[in-house]
Amino acid sequence: MIRVLSVLACMSLAAPAIAATAKAKDCGYQSDVVAAVQAARVARVKEANVPDHVAGTAPEWPEKYNNILPLVTPWVYGMKMAEVKTADLKAAWAEMCNAQ
Repeated sequence: MIRVLSVLACMSLAAPAIAATAKAKDCGYQSDVVAAVQAARVARVKEANVPDHVAGTAPEWPEKYNNILPLVTPWVYGMKMAEVKTADLKAAWAEMCNAQ
């Protein structure tokens, strides 16, 4: 009985660590998408062509993260080019995502 309780206690303590790891991975993929959109903007890809352009780069994130492109693209394209060229949007997105 004590073993069962010990295992349950260990599992309940490990759950937040596992969730934090999953969130960090998710935020990492999201920030990779942001970086890809930023690179497309710097390369002067038209906003409407961003999904095709990013797909052509063979991104290493899971397919479901392509759904973020229509949400992130207007944000990046709404910035001034000088900001896009100098800002670390990937780090900014990762920080914002991890803070939630």
